[in-house]
Amino acid sequence: MKENFLENYELVGNKLPISTYPAPVLKKVAAPVTEFNDDLRALIKDMFFTMYHAPGIGLAAPQVGHSIRLFVLDIWFEREKVTLPDGSTEFRFFDFQPMVFINPVFKNKSGEIIHEEGCLSVPGVYEDVKRAEFVTVDYQDMFGVQHTLEADELLSVCLQHENDHLDGIVFIERLSFLKKQLIEKKFLKKQKKK
Repeated sequence: MKENFLENYELVGNKLPISTYPAPVLKKVAAPVTEFNDDLRALIKDMFFTMYHAPGIGLAAPQVGHSIRLFVLDIWFEREKVTLPDGSTEFRFFDFQPMVFINPVFKNKSGEIIHEEGCLSVPGVYEDVKRAEFVTVDYQDMFGVQHTLEADELLSVCLQHENDHLDGIVFIERLSFLKKQLIEKKFLKKQKKK
């Protein structure tokens, strides 16, 4: 796992707009990444900046308008609200363990886990989703180097959730038809009021 962590990672970048459901980009199957260049690495840096400040623990490229097979995640970082001497507040971040997954391919899925999920593209909605408990995934890092990762529990859930975005699937589509209809109706109604 450690080989995929960004070294000398700094929390700097540009905050990208996050597409919300049902934006067309969230329904598209993303294209494979073929060029591992500075533009790609700049996008990855901005995706981490956006994810940490949202705050979220995962973010897929389609969520920020790029229909490519890339997602980032960090299920371990800590975020703390700090009051400054002038009375204003800010957030401090620490314990970063950012991971980048490009062109992921799931080799094995086994077991079953039910975990409450939320999504930056469906803000305010949290539901229990059934996923595979154990997964093995092959992927490339931001330099195009191949890796294999075995994961369970929360990491497994996050990998599957983010990979769904690359296939044009938002987590509420994993729910029963009735529950999905109800959530869609409430969520879209709330979005219209904004």
